[in-house]
Amino acid sequence: MLPRNIHIRDSLALRLIAGAALWSAIALVAGGIILSSIFRHSVESSFDARLEVLLGSLVATTDVGDRKQLTRTRDLNETRFDFAYSGWYWQIAPLAQRLALRSRSLFDQAIDLTNSTNATRDVSGASFFDAIGPEDQRLRVVERRLMLPGYDVPVSFAVAADKAEMEDDISRFNSTVFTAMAGLGLGILVALLIQVRFGLQPLDRVRRALASIRSGRSTKLEGQFPAEIEPLAEEINSLLDSNREVLERARTHVGNLAHALKTPLSVLTNEARAHPDAFGEQVVRIAATMREQIDHHLARARMAASANVFGAHTPVGPVLTRLARALQRIYVEREIEVSAESVDGLGFRGEAQDLEEMAGNLLDNACKWAASRVELRAMPLPDFRKGRPAFIITVEDDGPGVPEEKWAEVLKRGGRLDETKPGSGLGLSIVTEIAELYGGELRLAASGMGGLKAELILPASSE
Repeated sequence: MLPRNIHIRDSLALRLIAGAALWSAIALVAGGIILSSIFRHSVESSFDARLEVLLGSLVATTDVGDRKQLTRTRDLNETRFDFAYSGWYWQIAPLAQRLALRSRSLFDQAIDLTNSTNATRDVSGASFFDAIGPEDQRLRVVERRLMLPGYDVPVSFAVAADKAEMEDDISRFNSTVFTAMAGLGLGILVALLIQVRFGLQPLDRVRRALASIRSGRSTKLEGQFPAEIEPLAEEINSLLDSNREVLERARTHVGNLAHALKTPLSVLTNEARAHPDAFGEQVVRIAATMREQIDHHLARARMAASANVFGAHTPVGPVLTRLARALQRIYVEREIEVSAESVDGLGFRGEAQDLEEMAGNLLDNACKWAASRVELRAMPLPDFRKGRPAFIITVEDDGPGVPEEKWAEVLKRGGRLDETKPGSGLGLSIVTEIAELYGGELRLAASGMGGLKAELILPASSE
């Protein structure tokens, strides 16, 4: 099926169908016109030939009598000449004289020969032209002028027939041709739709394969493709492999940089602690700040790289269950009950360590403030940012909560409302940064349990 509201310039299928349909329509119309023209010529030639045969019979059955008068020796073999205004007529008239003989069908009329000057002539000398007959009939006339033995002046022999019969035959043929061409055109259009749909199936397979890579179900384009698309598939796979190699090298360099910076900072910190004076304390504080900044920005670099890895996929349920068990063991002395619930088959389009860091920070923050219970849930979120697949992780606690006017403050880097609680105030800001790198977001709201509710929205993938 073709997507709705797609302009023809944006759709390859529509271009192929429209182009082929246009040329097919032109060919069918031209073919119909040619067939109609050929048939009309054939019918008109046959009609003229029949009139010429009757004219020959009329000449052959005409004779000159003893008194120099024209007589008929026998009737023509056509009964329609005997009925008045039947549409079939003949007449014999000496030139410059009044009408001598005519068919009964003419009754008291005569064939109009005034158009004979514009007539077409054949090799036998017969003239063919159109005329208006009795009751405004459109006649086809054939005339020949001959000198008969024993007759002093040339004699005009004319046979005429109503063209309505011929036009009816042509009209019926044209109707048949139109019906046949319309049926053929419809058949061609159906064949085009089938051909285009079948021909573009490999592109749809490529689309599905890329969607699988993006959602994390596979890491490269797999399967057999036509010869025309196989080079494209190979180039895409090469690009994916190159992307992974670049990201792996970037991670390695990030790790090396972290190690190269942290070791001198550790030495500097130890040396400063060996001198317990004001200068030493200042160096320790600055070194701690530098270490924190290095950890933060290196983590962001690692997260930015992992967020753009195609094919990354992490099952959500096992990660949340593992985190809930770990946090419940950590806060066992406070008897915090941590429950985790996830929809089966829910997947995160990203790496497991990033999901663990985000959900772990939210869960740890909830456990710090909870009175006795923390609930963790994950479910699909179909209506998020133009229908892109997503899911939402909800973390709620029964603690004192946070006033709505303070929500923006706690999301800031280093934002803390209670200095007595352990931590650096970086948890929620880190969650926000990682979520935004993946195209998601973190929201805060009041929980029905009495405390704070955190809603983490992330891109989803299929199992």
